Amino acid sequence: MPTTAYTERRYGGVTVLVGADLGAYPHANSVLVRGTAETLVIDPSLSLVGTAPPADMVLVSHAHEDHVAGLADYDVPVRVHQKDLAALRSRDVMVEGYGLPPDATERTHAVLRDHFHVRDCPDATAFEDGTVFDLGKRTVTVVHLPGHTPGHSGFLIEPDGFLFVADIDLTSFGPYYGDISSSLTDFEASLRRSREIGVRWYGTAHQKGVIEGAAEFARRLDAFEGVVEKRDATLLAFLDEPRTVEEITEHRLVYRPHVEGPHVKPVERRTATQHLHRLIDTGRVTEVEEGRFRAT
Repeated sequence: MPTTAYTERRYGGVTVLVGADLGAYPHANSVLVRGTAETLVIDPSLSLVGTAPPADMVLVSHAHEDHVAGLADYDVPVRVHQKDLAALRSRDVMVEGYGLPPDATERTHAVLRDHFHVRDCPDATAFEDGTVFDLGKRTVTVVHLPGHTPGHSGFLIEPDGFLFVADIDLTSFGPYYGDISSSLTDFEASLRRSREIGVRWYGTAHQKGVIEGAAEFARRLDAFEGVVEKRDATLLAFLDEPRTVEEITEHRLVYRPHVEGPHVKPVERRTATQHLHRLIDTGRVTEVEEGRFRAT
């Protein structure tokens, strides 16, 4: 049975609802923002199921199961970026976006339905980059940070100086851009954008919690972004002789050898392809014959 307990931590007028295991997947950290007129929740997680605090609106940073598990506890307007709206409205679309093998689809639906309580959310509506939600003496502004998903967004909460960066989560795993519609190029642009927003607090969705100060956030962002560089280095070392995409997939850039599951090969293949394209564009890898690549 999922844990439904969370811990409240206050940052000015912002309350972070820290999920079980410090928000490690399958849990996540949620955010409660109260104004003088309205209250909203960002990313109701698995830890809120059955214990969700009241709110007038729910904002979703992106349409992944760990960020919407608590939605069933709310009968209020739900908003997400336009580019993730279809996946939030339909679990079929959400599952399709993971790009899993056909034989894993039914099981994935069951996990999302039974463990994460994911249901179709047909009444959800869209927001855009820069949309401002005025709660009364407190505002929440959408900061579009795509790459993880096309609609992945952060939220700037003022006057508190709190930026929720969702799955720019600063974990040692590094950036994830392995879904069908993920983009490494967009993710790197989002890292640059988040770095340029100077606030007092930066809230993450998983494990690392809240980081205080722009300098400390930048330091941790360097390490997070450095995982992408390590994947490049791993790939270049492996391409000391001609290799195919399937060989790179088996070698792995993302997951450790002991990790298993239907998601592993598709994610590794999509990640490898994105890194190959980058390295070819910068002249560090060449296609020596059709479908075989080598470091220059």
